[in-house]
Amino acid sequence: MTDDSPPPPPDRLTETLGVLTRRETEARIVAPIVEALADRFGRDAVLEVVRDTVVKIAQDQGAALSERYGDGPEAFLETLQHWTRDDALEIEVLEQTDETLSFNVTRCRYAELYRALGIEELGAVLSCNRDFALIEGFNPGARLSRTQTILGGASHCNFRYDFSGGGG
Repeated sequence: MTDDSPPPPPDRLTETLGVLTRRETEARIVAPIVEALADRFGRDAVLEVVRDTVVKIAQDQGAALSERYGDGPEAFLETLQHWTRDDALEIEVLEQTDETLSFNVTRCRYAELYRALGIEELGAVLSCNRDFALIEGFNPGARLSRTQTILGGASHCNFRYDFSGGGG
């Protein structure tokens, strides 16, 4: 794309398909490509490139979400409709204030999907890896603390957001 090219159309796949279907489609395309590249260039190098690319995409997606919804805890909670669609996640909200949002994911169909496809490590890169970058793009002053994931073998994912650092 040259500097005078028109911008690409907005990405509406998530709204159209839902995130779970989108991630399955992406995984079924990306996994064989990653494996072929890993055979040629080494698994660590390829996963590093994929990880870095996914982080950048997630930051951009977070920024786009904040433009549409706002950048506080209530707005972020509203955006979760995209990730929970089709019963993709079961979420237990523990706390919501003007500065915090805490919840546990007690069921994750994304983790189930990646396990069924036999690509848990890649699934963590494609999905779990996004969470910290997404909130950075959504609100540069917000911070996520998460010490465990279902895909990593825990009984639940523990998301703790702190929005007290201000917005972007």
